[in-house]
Parts: sequence; C-alpha cells; structure tokens
Amino acid sequence: MPTDRPMILALWSAPRSRSTAFERMMRARGDLTVLHEPFSHLANYGSTTVDEEVITSEPKLLAALRQTRGRVFFKDTTDFHYPHLLEDEAFLRGATHTFLVRHPREAIASHFALHPELGRDEIGFAWLYEIFAAVRAATGSTPVVVDSADLVARPAETVERYCAAVGIPFVPAALNWSSGMTPAWLRSERWHQGTSETTGFVQTLSRNDTAIDESPMLAEYLEYHLPYYENLWQHRIRLDEPVSDGRWGSLDDRRA
Repeated sequence: MPTDRPMILALWSAPRSRSTAFERMMRARGDLTVLHEPFSHLANYGSTTVDEEVITSEPKLLAALRQTRGRVFFKDTTDFHYPHLLEDEAFLRGATHTFLVRHPREAIASHFALHPELGRDEIGFAWLYEIFAAVRAATGSTPVVVDSADLVARPAETVERYCAAVGIPFVPAALNWSSGMTPAWLRSERWHQGTSETTGFVQTLSRNDTAIDESPMLAEYLEYHLPYYENLWQHRIRLDEPVSDGRWGSLDDRRA
C-alpha cells in the first residue's frame, strides 16, 4: 500500500553471520528499498548515505531513516556500539527490528580470518543482545530471531516463516540471485567477497575453522559471547512449530 511514511524493517546481526546473504535475498525481492549497514558504515567510515544525503552522525541517521518513503529494509552489524539507537525508544518501537544469529564459534573464526586484530567487543554478540533487549523493553514483545544455520539447511521454510512473522509476502524466487558485487558493498568489499560469489544460501567453511582451539584469546572471546548468543538463540523461529502470521506485527502497522 503506497505511503509517504516510512515502514522500516531492520535485520541486526553480529559480523560474519550470513547477514549479507540475507540482504542479497531481500534485494532480489524487488519490492523494498534496501540500505546496506548504515549504522556500521557511519561508525567505521564517518559517514553513510540515505536517499543520496550524506549522513555524519547517528541522530541524523535516525532522522533520515524516519524521513524515507515506502518500505525500507536495512541490515546492520554490531561490531560497533550504537548509543543513540538504544536511547531512541520511538525508533525501537516504531520500526520492526529482527535479529540473525550464528554460533559464535563459527562467526569468530570467520571474523578472525578477515580481521586478525579484532577485539573482544567487535565480535558483536553482547551489543547485539543489548539491541534485542532494548527493542523488547520498548515494544513489550519478543523480536523475531533467525538462526543462520536454518537459513542454509532449510532456506525456503525459514524465509517463509520470517516473512509471515514480519508481515511481508514470501517471494520464493528471491531465494536465488545473480552472483556479483552489489554497488552498495564496494566500500567494504573485502568483507563481502564470499557472498558475492554465491547465488543462494550456502554452507561455507571458514579458512580458520580451528582458530579458536589454537588461541587462548579467541577461546576467551567465545566464552564471553556464548551466553549472549544462547539467550538470543532460544527465541529463534522454530521450524517445527505452526506458522503464526503477523505474530510480531505487520509493517503496515509499525511506524518510526
């Protein structure tokens, strides 16, 4: 339904949790305006772009998202902390915030392969849970959580249930896409090389799949982040339960 007010659907994840593949699928739908990591690009590079406007602060980004028109999807990662997001109860309540998780053993190994100097907090599960808790407190309901293992094992069922939960049509054709680097990814191209070579959700093995067992530092990181992941994972969409349409509300009814 046409509207001059924003209808915002967000996907939050820790880095290396298959969120870029999820974004690629959402782009393939063709019915959403898709933004790539506006919060993390702002934190990492000092600016991001929304509707061709260059944004240089988190409050301005939140304002720009509110001013977008039509249906907007953005995905972002929690290798950075977003204090203004957490303080903005209206945005937490008005947008539809969803979450994607991957076991931190896999996510850390994949992250370490690309960024050997990573710090503990950059792994992102603690900050991811912080956003989840803030959304739940603001809305009084539990946000949608997707297990990325389900995405690669049973993609059609997982995405269909996600769409039903957030109130958008399921588009089976979007589960397959053309390979190649999306222009929005060029700024952070090296992080998305693997996804650019895919045409659907696939299981990939990290080049550093034994890194945690060989590194006391990474083992400590895993121990720290595992409880946050487990808390999120227990709220995941269950593929063995009946589909509940619009359980978390339709985008037509959620406003930022």
